[in-house]
Amino acid sequence: MKLKQALVALGAAGIILSCATNPFTGKKTMALVPNSQLFPTAFQEYDKFLSDNKVVKGTSDAAMITRVGERIAVAAERWLNANGNEGYLKDYKWEYNLVDDKTVNAWCMPGGKIVFYTGILPIAAGETGVAAIMGHEVAHALANHGQQRMSAGLVQQGLAVAGNVAIKDEKSRNAFNQYYGVGSQVGVMLPFSRAHETEADKIGLYLMAIAGYNPDEAAELWKRMKANSGGQAPPEILSTHPSNDTRIANLKALAPQAKAEARKFGVTSFRK
Repeated sequence: MKLKQALVALGAAGIILSCATNPFTGKKTMALVPNSQLFPTAFQEYDKFLSDNKVVKGTSDAAMITRVGERIAVAAERWLNANGNEGYLKDYKWEYNLVDDKTVNAWCMPGGKIVFYTGILPIAAGETGVAAIMGHEVAHALANHGQQRMSAGLVQQGLAVAGNVAIKDEKSRNAFNQYYGVGSQVGVMLPFSRAHETEADKIGLYLMAIAGYNPDEAAELWKRMKANSGGQAPPEILSTHPSNDTRIANLKALAPQAKAEARKFGVTSFRK
């Protein structure tokens, strides 16, 4: 009974604190760590990362990263303003940097701090491919996915602590820890992460289209990502990301919707 009461109390606290509706998803999201706390921390970490790594400056690739990022940010603001969310980005401090690193990756911290690694540029294969990646990474920040993951992690840890406090029998407590650890990860946290990736794909597709980039290219990008991985990937159920094939199919299906959304903003043709 004590365990049940503890779980209910923690669940109720999470619901009470899940009162922020994200304009991009229309969903209420957990915000146990407010942006007023999260953004300054992210900005400090970003500055430290840049100081510890080789930032590429003054090249055409570096200029492209900034150019695409600025266009995606403008697209986001246009969409937000058109949908009654003026001022949503007031605390975002956009920054775009290219880092000399062979890693095939890019990321955007909460608050709009973006890094592209040089290793992903050959797979992007041009500005439209960069826009597909940029849109996806910016979408994570706009949808507050980092904030949600931190909040979910705190709830996951809180429930684990509650279980350990409530269960007095050592054997039962060990069993709880074993099954809870695997169950919460595979049954909750990994699906949560995959859902975020799918959301970011959709939002990013819309943003790149509104910014004037052809959303059809996103599926082509992920075909190249799949080829680059050599087909090596964990089963989708054990991954933080949807499978490449799932992603490619979703992006193909969503591209016409993204084009339709772009037309609302007067975008009827796309950059080459």
